Amino acid sequence: MKRGYSLAQIGLHWLVALMVPGQYLTGGSIERTHHAVHMGMTPSYWDIVQHHLHNYAGMAIGLLMGVRLVLRILQPPDASAPGTWSERAATALHHAFYAAVIAQACMGFAASYFWLGIAPYHVVGSRIILGMVALHLAAAAWHTLVARDETVDRIVFPRSKRSAQEL
Repeated sequence: MKRGYSLAQIGLHWLVALMVPGQYLTGGSIERTHHAVHMGMTPSYWDIVQHHLHNYAGMAIGLLMGVRLVLRILQPPDASAPGTWSERAATALHHAFYAAVIAQACMGFAASYFWLGIAPYHVVGSRIILGMVALHLAAAAWHTLVARDETVDRIVFPRSKRSAQEL
């Protein structure tokens, strides 16, 4: 079995995985809040709360993904290079996740504080990430239900110290 991830990497993975759906649930408040202000109306209190949750959670996700990226560089999950097409695709998807989620957080920050014109790209980014999440979940289901291998175990159970036989 390939070596898994550290406890910190696993914790960050699942924390981000739990936070991302909240971004989709609160994202609509951004448009409603800005539309109300543009029309000269006062946005609803709940939309303002969701707007703030979306902004601050998005910044937190960006920072957490940055930490995950540093940990992945410092503590790679496996030293061997991907061999099969599916291993290369999985590696590419994981790298794309880091790039897309960090870019998404940066675009959201820029749209909130510097340039609203980037907001349409932020919306497109959210759809790309949603597609990537669907692909990621499908791959996890395939590994668990069809291949019945230990791939998903790597992000559930922390890696153990390497034994003398593995060295």
